[in-house]
Amino acid sequence: MNILKLLDKLSDDSFFTRQTSRSSSLSDISAFGKKAAVAALPLGLAGLMTTAAKAETFNDNVPGTAMKSALTDALQLALTLEYLEDEYYRLGLNAGTLIPAADRTVFMQISKHEAAHVAFLKATLTSLGETPGAKPTFDFTAGGNFTPFTNYQQFMILAQAFEDTGVRAYKGQAGNVMSNKAVLQAALQIHSVEARHASQVRRMRANKGWIELANGGSMPPATNAVYAGEDVTVQAGFNTATAFGAAAGSAAYDEVLSGSDAKAIAGLFIV
Repeated sequence: MNILKLLDKLSDDSFFTRQTSRSSSLSDISAFGKKAAVAALPLGLAGLMTTAAKAETFNDNVPGTAMKSALTDALQLALTLEYLEDEYYRLGLNAGTLIPAADRTVFMQISKHEAAHVAFLKATLTSLGETPGAKPTFDFTAGGNFTPFTNYQQFMILAQAFEDTGVRAYKGQAGNVMSNKAVLQAALQIHSVEARHASQVRRMRANKGWIELANGGSMPPATNAVYAGEDVTVQAGFNTATAFGAAAGSAAYDEVLSGSDAKAIAGLFIV
């Protein structure tokens, strides 16, 4: 099977052009408390990009077997992260009336996308002769600190944190898969879809679709790690703040997040 075709499965984005409701303004953010630091959980495919690609390499100094091993290790990590995101949305959709009817169509589609990403990663690992890892046991309450499946505001906050961080982590390691054209193409395709998810969820929470400075927008301090570094205004020596102002300059360039940071925080939701 052509693994790239999996990316088109269940991926009709026509709903993004329709008007969707926004959740009501968040109240009593401080109730999350310091323990809610786990809201910074990054989701997405950070692991897919954390290492160099398989044996079709542009670097003759790196053995092909080592390149393949690095790639399969990264894909296994990516699969774990996608298992997590896939299960989060599926449980949210199955949580009775948690998601308002007006928003349900959006999350149904996002859920289908994440399921397609899981299918892609499993198929890719199999094609490389690797057995896809089993789905871990997840605890989305993070030891009782959250109730995302009974509190829609918390569900939306975690969804935004997942999507915003996933986009940054994905982009941060993209160059490391450049030697495998199939995986690189798939990574870019998935990255753009995850960015659409992030923008959609942000707007549903009455936020801007992009990030200005290091302000996530109506997010509790616990999620600061998701947005740390987003206030950078110098890009390849060009000072965007001087040209456009700090807010606009920073928003014009989304910043990266390392795979190690993504992995460390994601582990907080894995039992």
